Amino acid sequence: MTTTVGVIGLGNMGGGMAATLARHAFPVFGFDLSEAAREKAAAAGVTPVSSLAELLETIDIVILSLPKAEHVEQLCLGREGAQENEQDAISLLALGKPGLIVIDTTTSTPETSRKVAAALATRGIDFIDAPVSGGPKGAATGSMSMVIGAEDDVLARAMPVLEAMSGTRVHVGSCGAGNVAKIANNMLAACHLISTAEAVSMAARAGVSPEKLLEGLNAGSGRSGATQVMFPSWVINKAYDSGFSMGLMRKDVGLASDLTARLGMELPLSATVAQLWDDSSATLDDSEDFCAIVQRTDPTLYGHGE
Repeated sequence: MTTTVGVIGLGNMGGGMAATLARHAFPVFGFDLSEAAREKAAAAGVTPVSSLAELLETIDIVILSLPKAEHVEQLCLGREGAQENEQDAISLLALGKPGLIVIDTTTSTPETSRKVAAALATRGIDFIDAPVSGGPKGAATGSMSMVIGAEDDVLARAMPVLEAMSGTRVHVGSCGAGNVAKIANNMLAACHLISTAEAVSMAARAGVSPEKLLEGLNAGSGRSGATQVMFPSWVINKAYDSGFSMGLMRKDVGLASDLTARLGMELPLSATVAQLWDDSSATLDDSEDFCAIVQRTDPTLYGHGE
């Protein structure tokens, strides 16, 4: 029997995931508050719906692609204290049917994932946290990577859908573990962008071209996602159009700082990186591309129009 999929959040990432699944011949229904996003999804073979209730009538698996943990919690559980006739009372908990699998691709928090999973389980609904890497291009091509927190049996049921929408999947543990891994990943990415910017700037001042330096770094032990993907794709050419914003990366760096604090740990390098990202708000708006953080290191080398 063909699995029917719903996608909630049809932005840069969710829209790409929905289109990818449609290309793999899954019946896909999409919901987003934006009419433009729904129209774009429809052009890619996704059936748009106008309400959460309509979406949940026919689907077996629902994929969430939302900005923040609080959006996940409200969508899944409803606003605390809302009455049944209030709009905020409409939620997956209230409307989802037993047997539904919720796959959350949002970079959320492990606490939110575990809270939501426990509540949904009372209705026979399973929850997987599967935050993704690879940006809009990875979502649109089905090449993105996932770190997954789930029970084995639930993951097995969802695997055909996950395989269709991603290139790499790593099951890192039970519910919440996926978000721990993603928070760690994005903290490293935030650090690597700054450290690579400093290394490239240093080499440029010493007479080595950025392009040649990156070639050398990628052949050595200093390579990273920043040297292999971010700098060649979005920094050296000054495109700054990865599809991932400064605001979202600041949010993810904040999640790492919060997790570190809850664990009672002192991580001096991570703390310094987090402060640099926070300070960057003075000159870089949340709407700018996250790779623009390098402009704080060397405005002449990395600035627009130079």
